[in-house]
Amino acid sequence: MSYIDPKSATLDFKKYFLNNTSETATEYRSIVAKVAEVVSNQIKSQEKPYSGASPDSLRKLAKSFDFFPNQGTDFDELFEKTSELILKNNISVYHPLCIAHLHCPTFVVSLAAEMIISAFNQSMDSFDQAPAATMIEQELGEAICKLYGFGDESDATFTGGGTMSNFMGLLLARDHYSQQNLSWNIQKQGLPPEASKFRIICSSHAHFTIAQSASILGLGENAVIKIGNESLLEEKKILEKTIIDLKAQGLLPIAYVTTAGTTDYGEIADIEAIVACAKKYNLWIHVDAAYGGSLIFSETHRHRLKGIQQVDSLTIDFHKLFFQPISCGLFIVKNKAMFEYIRLHADYLNPESNEEHGIIDLVSKSIQTTRRFDALKPFLTLQHLGVQKIGQMIDYTIKLANEIAECIKNDPNFELANVPAINTVVFRYTSEEINDLAIENEINNELKMNLLLTGEAIIGQTYLREKAFLKFTLLNPMTESKVIKSLLKNIKNQGNELLKNKMLFGQLQE
Repeated sequence: MSYIDPKSATLDFKKYFLNNTSETATEYRSIVAKVAEVVSNQIKSQEKPYSGASPDSLRKLAKSFDFFPNQGTDFDELFEKTSELILKNNISVYHPLCIAHLHCPTFVVSLAAEMIISAFNQSMDSFDQAPAATMIEQELGEAICKLYGFGDESDATFTGGGTMSNFMGLLLARDHYSQQNLSWNIQKQGLPPEASKFRIICSSHAHFTIAQSASILGLGENAVIKIGNESLLEEKKILEKTIIDLKAQGLLPIAYVTTAGTTDYGEIADIEAIVACAKKYNLWIHVDAAYGGSLIFSETHRHRLKGIQQVDSLTIDFHKLFFQPISCGLFIVKNKAMFEYIRLHADYLNPESNEEHGIIDLVSKSIQTTRRFDALKPFLTLQHLGVQKIGQMIDYTIKLANEIAECIKNDPNFELANVPAINTVVFRYTSEEINDLAIENEINNELKMNLLLTGEAIIGQTYLREKAFLKFTLLNPMTESKVIKSLLKNIKNQGNELLKNKMLFGQLQE
């Protein structure tokens, strides 16, 4: 075996990696300190949530880079150049007027966790890659299961977010139905002949990933039956009839997906009532609580998740109303035996003999192999802040949303879509002078785009009964009501100006 002298050419390679030399430690601290300073200054000095740069100007800046340079660039020079594009044109999730999506500011302690995660670069698939991290993830997952009221037979795995968690819920639902009702092992045999008859029922407000998952799972988007139109309150009224009708057609309803916190309106289903109905017909019940699941931390609002401990699987996102950096999601199953449907062993990674030594290889309950130690973020957050403080922050955002909704309700230039269910406010600009829905929609869409491309505010948009609506997603506990009220005044003024221009150019009928 040849010995490589550390004083040889390989020494030059070392400076690019963390290692046990004092030089690399100094370099690491220097780079981290510089980045921390620049990022902090950018956030502190950023007056608008976005620079307002157009897509074309950003593309030109991006094209100024040689993406495959033969020789590298000094870090200081590189960082200065990339800052011009990336930092100065970022969307600041910390800004009180960044309120378009379920996109939150992040706890500083979670950013510390990110540094640890990236520096040690552990992968959560096997114990021998992340021993202590494995135990933290496993114990935290089990503790969260109990927090939601699940028993000792429950289990959880961290995911990249709601898309992955919803997919896993439907994957296990499909395989469990096939095994229990058809004695067919999909993992070994592929889809059964009856698969074309499988049906997944969900609300019309369900996240798009339900249809996407059905497609990827080989069932097709047409296997998803959406019920109800206006509100999740319709679910329990329609569900039983839908199940009976499907069975009468010779179809096989295998699962029902309901939502605790819809994307647009934050609506939370009557989980307890739905469980009672779905269980009567032996359907797998999956709850997408990526948004609303955070209410478990609120003493004031956790009762709205009543019955959640009875469902078969559950989606939780920590990178929404739990203020964690992207990505950080959790998938929970009521019965850990369900993970057997995806368990596989690889001799090089998670041999069965490991279990004889009490070794946990988390890849056995995940459809991802390489995974980050994302559990560290909520772990450190809970240890640092405690449940009470986090709950108070969530409560504040809900109170803020209701205050803003009341302002909108009392202004004749606005139409409120509904009372906020959590902290999403959906509304639209309107006027007695507008008698054309297309023009009214056009004005609302222009308002959203104008605010974005001037960098003044990042707000959301959606449609309800063919009407264009605007949306405030008030996840930021640092946001003051006066800031949002000022934005409303700005929106009204801009809406009036747009209306005036359209009347001036004869776009409105007399």
